Amino acid sequence: MPLKQFTIDFRELGKTDNIRLWQPFILPVLKYKYDRLINFLSTYESGNRPKGGISDEYEGEAISLGGEQINTDGTVNLSKIPYISYKFYKKTDKGNVKDWDILICKDGALTGKTCLVDFNVFPSKEVMINEHVYILRGNEKINQKFLFYLTRNNLFQLQIKDLAYRKKAQPGLNLEHLKRIKIPLIPKPTQDKIVAEIEPIEKNIKELKNKIAPAQKVINKVFARDFGFDLNLYNEFGKGMTAGTQIAQNKTLKTFETDFNELARSGIFRFSTRFHNEPTKKLMDFLNRIETLDIKDIVESFEKGIQPKYDTDGEIPVVKIANLKNGYIDFSDAEKISQNDFDKMSDKKKLKLNDIIICATGKISIGKIDFYDYENEAITSVDNYILRLNKNYSPLFFTYFFRSILGYFQIERDFTGATNQIHLYWKQISKFKIPNIPLKNQQKIVDEIKAELDKQEEMKQKIEAERNKIDEMIEKAVA
Repeated sequence: MPLKQFTIDFRELGKTDNIRLWQPFILPVLKYKYDRLINFLSTYESGNRPKGGISDEYEGEAISLGGEQINTDGTVNLSKIPYISYKFYKKTDKGNVKDWDILICKDGALTGKTCLVDFNVFPSKEVMINEHVYILRGNEKINQKFLFYLTRNNLFQLQIKDLAYRKKAQPGLNLEHLKRIKIPLIPKPTQDKIVAEIEPIEKNIKELKNKIAPAQKVINKVFARDFGFDLNLYNEFGKGMTAGTQIAQNKTLKTFETDFNELARSGIFRFSTRFHNEPTKKLMDFLNRIETLDIKDIVESFEKGIQPKYDTDGEIPVVKIANLKNGYIDFSDAEKISQNDFDKMSDKKKLKLNDIIICATGKISIGKIDFYDYENEAITSVDNYILRLNKNYSPLFFTYFFRSILGYFQIERDFTGATNQIHLYWKQISKFKIPNIPLKNQQKIVDEIKAELDKQEEMKQKIEAERNKIDEMIEKAVA
């Protein structure tokens, strides 16, 4: 953005709550007639910390939403639902969510992110928020959808930054901050008209979103066809503790029988149902029928990441668990280390083009796998392994394979530990099976998957363009 100059009367500075000579903050707030946000709200409250935490034990009962469930696009992330007991939900005296409520994250790195609740896509209408989120519910003076759009506008977000980031520690919003936020005074009929004009755009976005399939389903479909297994196996195997299983359906309680000689199939003599259940047996039998290699046969080197000394002025990003998106690496919020510390490290600890990063710890995060298709210098944290393959195996095919059920079921089968303290060690990883097929066959599968994922990405870009139209309409409304 080019440098701009402006003049302002000193008396105008008194209209802000602090004397801040920050041009982006001064211009928007002082340019319009405005009123306090609180005068347009019937409800503004935070939620409760779930007693006893969240648990798979309560799956299908009530839902507790936190900052992690607020997507950057303003929707609610329902891919990882935190369930709580219905009994606790009924006892809560605040933070019960209603249809079309606005949720705003109130602390940490996610401060200011907002979403609009739509119960049409929720598996349950018994929903509450936890202590890290506020509910904003408008009164009769404002259109709720219009209020939501305002919360995503620069005018609103710049005030959030000004209030939440005044402390040197973690950013955070409190109720006093909410009372200071201002929004432009736009007549209610005008708000309704703008929302009506936005509705066709939202309809188009919804239609585009319905055409997008999760990347994992695309990958599973190609592998199921090329290797000849039942595509529905990923639902039969079900949702578990690892990253790859999260798109599958929830498991139901089942009993099964197994022979004692079957127990010998586990190298650690594990009696776990994760190893000996029927879907796992089917997948193990399938891998035994095709020609495979062990990972150790194709790995040139493997290294665990490091526990770095972070530097706020550093230049080299650290790829942590949160940066691994099981499809790409997000560097936007990456912590950094100094160039000097990076230069002192062994080359084996530095990420290189075509490396594979696999997360080796944590419920749901374990098994995340990403291909390092980046030129920039970086390292990864101690929670992850760096795998460097020899030239006889495609790293992208390897990555896609472990995002398919043929790969991720082995991770689900062999991790150790309990609850959130689960781990994957090189001893297990090294023995995972991979198809022994020629490079040209690997590349054919890679090209097909990549072509389909590229189409999905084009649709996502179209959705982003439609959302930009909405942002422009709101910008024009408040101008």
